[in-house]
Amino acid sequence: MGVTLAKILKIEAKMARTQKNKATAHYLGRLRLALLSLAENGFDMAKTGDTRIGFVAFPFMGKATLLSKLAGVYSEMAAYEFTTLTSVPGIIRYKGAKIQLLDLPGTVKGAKDGKGRGHQVITVLQTYHLILIVLDLKVFGICLNSKLPNTGFKKKDKGGIYLMTTCPQSEVDAETVRSILTEYKIHNADVTLLSNATADDFTDVVGRSRVYIPCIYVLNKIDEISVKELDIIYKVPHCVAISAHHCWNFDDLLEKIWAYLKLVRIYIRPKGQLPDHRSPVVVHYPRTMVEDFCLKIHKNLIKEFKYTPVLGACCETQSSKSG
Repeated sequence: MGVTLAKILKIEAKMARTQKNKATAHYLGRLRLALLSLAENGFDMAKTGDTRIGFVAFPFMGKATLLSKLAGVYSEMAAYEFTTLTSVPGIIRYKGAKIQLLDLPGTVKGAKDGKGRGHQVITVLQTYHLILIVLDLKVFGICLNSKLPNTGFKKKDKGGIYLMTTCPQSEVDAETVRSILTEYKIHNADVTLLSNATADDFTDVVGRSRVYIPCIYVLNKIDEISVKELDIIYKVPHCVAISAHHCWNFDDLLEKIWAYLKLVRIYIRPKGQLPDHRSPVVVHYPRTMVEDFCLKIHKNLIKEFKYTPVLGACCETQSSKSG
């Protein structure tokens, strides 16, 4: 392996020193062919099957898990970086084709300069017919269509850490809470676990390291599928099937967008006049208090605000006074 890598580095150095022009085009072409030839054996991996797919990701993105589930091949899996150190092959058969899957070491910053076996990973990728880039949205701090853990957390000046649970906990106990808070240099806090939480859930609440965002999957080109297939699609959660070309089902898409945004319209009625239904003040649920309404109009309005009559389905009586 060391000899192969040395040859790859030597060829790349030659290519870097060579100017690109018509006179050197043939020479650079021969160097590229030599580089690809070495890349095929860069991880001592022979070509098998009808086509090759490479899995590319940063460390700890779940490539090994995906390969294991798809092809039934054990690629070392663990919750830490660089579990895959060599190329791990797998084969799947799909629609009569034999497809070779290869799980390569995770790419890191500086891979193009050789860091983390970057030269070998990049050159081997040039021999593939398809590259799958695997991302873990949670690593980027995004949780789609999930709810923020039902956990109360409030820092205080003194009194130590007080933990209260309203239901049995299978993973989080007082020691776990204390160790997580210590990582954030918090030594005085009140914690309330209102559901069976995990350590990750509690860490999210304390560190605010992730955002929980609703997501709609828009499936386009329904004009090219059958009614039976369309019925199956409608059973998939968080999905809307449309045809952008024919403008089909845009109403459903807009309704779902409105529902997922959880917007609330507040109509203003000037004294002695009818409500203006053309220009509502729009706020996001659950920020629907009078204070939120005032801040949406102007930040100084709350200072001068006294009270206002409120009408609507949210009122206990036909007309309520709030302020």
